[in-house]
Amino acid sequence: MKMKKRNPPSTIQWGSSFRFADGTQEITTLEEACSLLLLDELKGFAKDVKAQGKNKKELLAALRESSQSQSGLVFNENKIKNLTNQTENRDEHFLHKILDHTGECIRLSPGPRSLFERVHLVFYRSTEWTEKSLTTIILAKMSKRKFPEYIVCRTNSIFTSRATLLEFETAIRTQFSVDNILEFNGPPTTESLQHIIDLANNIHPRWTHLVKEEQRKEDSIYERGEGAYLRRFSPAWVYTRIIHKSLHPLGRFKEHKREHEVLCELLDQKLFHASRRGAWYQRKALLEEHYMWALTDTDGRTEEKQRKFWKRVALKTCEEGLEDPLCHLIFHYDLQKRIMKLERGLKFAKREQHDFGHVMLCKPVERTIEGIRIEQDGSPVHGNGEVSRRGRPTIWIDEREGGQCRVESMCLSWYRDQGWKGYHSEGGIVRTLFAYLFYDILFTYVPNVFQTAFQTCPLDLHTDVFYPSRASEINHRLVEITNGGAERIIRDVHDRESATQPCAIGLDWSFELDDLVEIVQCFRGDALATICKVMAQEYQQRGGGIPDLFLWNLEMKTVKFAEVKSENDRLSDTQRLWIHILLGAGVEVELCNAVAREVRRE
Repeated sequence: MKMKKRNPPSTIQWGSSFRFADGTQEITTLEEACSLLLLDELKGFAKDVKAQGKNKKELLAALRESSQSQSGLVFNENKIKNLTNQTENRDEHFLHKILDHTGECIRLSPGPRSLFERVHLVFYRSTEWTEKSLTTIILAKMSKRKFPEYIVCRTNSIFTSRATLLEFETAIRTQFSVDNILEFNGPPTTESLQHIIDLANNIHPRWTHLVKEEQRKEDSIYERGEGAYLRRFSPAWVYTRIIHKSLHPLGRFKEHKREHEVLCELLDQKLFHASRRGAWYQRKALLEEHYMWALTDTDGRTEEKQRKFWKRVALKTCEEGLEDPLCHLIFHYDLQKRIMKLERGLKFAKREQHDFGHVMLCKPVERTIEGIRIEQDGSPVHGNGEVSRRGRPTIWIDEREGGQCRVESMCLSWYRDQGWKGYHSEGGIVRTLFAYLFYDILFTYVPNVFQTAFQTCPLDLHTDVFYPSRASEINHRLVEITNGGAERIIRDVHDRESATQPCAIGLDWSFELDDLVEIVQCFRGDALATICKVMAQEYQQRGGGIPDLFLWNLEMKTVKFAEVKSENDRLSDTQRLWIHILLGAGVEVELCNAVAREVRRE
């Protein structure tokens, strides 16, 4: 039996002896032993001592409590001194019982494990601490997973020295621990949030040095914009993400002055995580509007003048965000709203206020769809039929197909009754069409963008370098699509690749070819080309926000998108922007408001 995988080990100190594997004798704690068991197995051991818990963490705590209570039954004064030893013996008793159940186990020793992980990191060019890439290689070697054919061009200078590699490895281990705290282990504790701040403070001096060094490389070494994706392998890329993650605990602890300082430093550099710049501008402006007036010197200003001073600073921040070419359009809507709010608060004359009328986003047609809503017992029902528990998916009756469903499926059935075909794909159709139509361009040869044979996309796809590096090929393809060539391109790719179904980004092979052909027959060529151009220019930023439902009507030769909202929902900025793009391309978009005409209790 193999031991359960562990978190990334700390840096290994090599000694005079070497062994490839550790045996069962290396398991010395109850925590390690319990990690070998399935939840049901651990419950069986806990049941023997009447310990209870819903998960492994609770069961382990209950077992320890049982150990202490068993030891605590001894009242002889001479034996009280040995309570600690008795507790340890009790732990050892459980440990032996567990190991008797599991049988002999082995695991890689820390030394070989560390070496293997480092080789894997260098070969696979991983930018995060994960075992998924290793799984990918194994499946590919077993012919269980196919990848597109392309020319691999490995860059020898990604890690310029062993020291750089080791620092990058240490950085992604640190990033792994930060992500574990914030994303994978439930609500973070005060201690764990403070730990993130401490980590960020420790790496801060090194980060500032590396940012300056990377700027020098950008100015003198990198060519053709390759730094946009090669710098992802710099420790500074990882450090920037860790420092960004530290903004959350700083805000939680109301350390707004320090948070503002960090935001200023993040915005001062333009090489790392440029896609986050809009969010940094938003947060910086919010702090300046609401908090900074009370946290900084007044320089003799009254409280009222101090507030106005910082509101003007916030206004300037918003203006800088709108002028920053690296601040994505997604964030402009929020910055524009804050500018108008600040100008009203500062009582600017009308002629001095910004007018964003020329960039107002198009609004979709609104439609109300009524259905039968299901309420679970114990869920309070309000007059509008909304569940009081926020974030809980609503349950509806699918009156067309029968049975229960989510609100998107209920609305999709309504459209089908009106003669439409469709999918609840949330962008899956758009990404699949783009992958089909640009398959050969995605995997054409460009230096350095294919570092291994196991990639689903070129490294520069999520940067602003992708489009200009292939401008001639992309523009030629857009002309083909405009002139009605989409069906031919899709059929050619399907005939060539469907037998092996290679893993290509965005391409969902589960969509039927006949449906895809009907869809491009219903799409106006210029409209489809416009959407594809947006995807080619900004693939990363366009990953979310596409309306829930994709619909087409073969008789009317038209397509339609529909975003489904319940009564208390509102559109996000990314959704507003996609709706604006689709309407601008001449594609119909509807905003469906789901309303319960009947509520049934279960």
